[in-house]
Amino acid sequence: MYAPNPASKVTTRQVFAIAGPAMIANLTTPLIGIVSTTAIGRLGDATLLGGVAMASVLFDCLFWLFAFLRMSTVAFTAQSLGAGETTEWRAILVRGLIVAALIGTALIALQIPLAAALLTAMGGSEGVTRAAKTYFTIRIWSAPLVLANYVVLGWLIGQARATLALTTQITINVTNAVATALLVLVFDAGIAGAAIAAVIAEATGLLLGIVIAARLTQRKLGISRATLFDRAKLLRMLSVNGDIMVRTAALIAVWLFFAAQGARAGDIPLAANSVLNNFLLISAFFLDGLANAAEQLCGRAYGARDRDGFSGAVKLVVIWGFGFALAVAATFAFAGPALIDFMTANPEVRRLSRDYLPFVIFAPMLGVFAFAYDGVYIGATWARDMRNLMLLSLAIFLAAWLALRSFGNAGLWGALLVHYAARGGLEALRYPALLKKSFKV
Repeated sequence: MYAPNPASKVTTRQVFAIAGPAMIANLTTPLIGIVSTTAIGRLGDATLLGGVAMASVLFDCLFWLFAFLRMSTVAFTAQSLGAGETTEWRAILVRGLIVAALIGTALIALQIPLAAALLTAMGGSEGVTRAAKTYFTIRIWSAPLVLANYVVLGWLIGQARATLALTTQITINVTNAVATALLVLVFDAGIAGAAIAAVIAEATGLLLGIVIAARLTQRKLGISRATLFDRAKLLRMLSVNGDIMVRTAALIAVWLFFAAQGARAGDIPLAANSVLNNFLLISAFFLDGLANAAEQLCGRAYGARDRDGFSGAVKLVVIWGFGFALAVAATFAFAGPALIDFMTANPEVRRLSRDYLPFVIFAPMLGVFAFAYDGVYIGATWARDMRNLMLLSLAIFLAAWLALRSFGNAGLWGALLVHYAARGGLEALRYPALLKKSFKV
């Protein structure tokens, strides 16, 4: 079906053909947590808002620990596309779905100790923890669905079919928004209703994704056992996925530490940080659309051994990253107060959220290299280097927090911005050596 891609100049049009729909698709990803937070926030109870916010952060982190299912699927699919491997791209999808089902089932089986450990670690008040537990014990049943959707999303982006990826994400989040509004605001189902809506939305998205995959493969999803369990392919998948998982765990550790420190400061700081965390998620997933473009374009060029196409994609993604980061920062500066008021009705939470809004405004500009080079490293499957640099970034974050902890919540936000800068800067410094090593003449 595909032939190796010859050396060619990567254009802005190619970048945006993937990045545009991917940006919107990624932008919708945190909406399940945001919609839940907003719906509960409209009830005006800071304890309930803190509970759903805490649980949403936990799910963002828990599910994102297995984001290698999306990342590696993008890279492997794009590389097989560039290398002209006509069967492997279908095998990648099936392998990913099998792994997603196994991990998701394990999370459901372990839900009781998971909930106990994670909620205890967060250190929220009794009321917040009780509300969060209600949400957790229902939404955990969406685990296999969420992880399978990661695989389908990565598979579509890896083929540069970002519009189809966008379609599945929009379906998930429109379904979630409608179901949440009905269950929470109309039928007064509270936090349980928000969690049920999330499960319904993920199931709907996966059903659509499977239909799309069946059509793209002309209903030829059957793969021979020899191809599916090819030893070399499996070992490479396990190696790359393991490194990406450690890298993601280090990143999640930063966010969990951030959330835990906010929880220990009290219900109002926790709620304010959670509201602003949604701003960061919006900017992160928006800018990650360019990283998706880098994953696909760099992965395809890597598979075709096209150094010019690879380096051209990197330059364009970084340049446009700064442009979009500036736009996101400006949006937060002008619309931030109104968005805060929309997301919570509590006057104390509104006031504190406004106090820390400047940190959110600066975050996108400091994070450009982090998002762009994440995409480059994933596309080239430089997973081990990405893992090591993220571990170093985690150490820098903790050191920054220790140095700034006397400033309280402001110091915590300052340490987070230091992490953004360190993460991208380290990857940018390492990039030239990896490029030379990977494309030896």
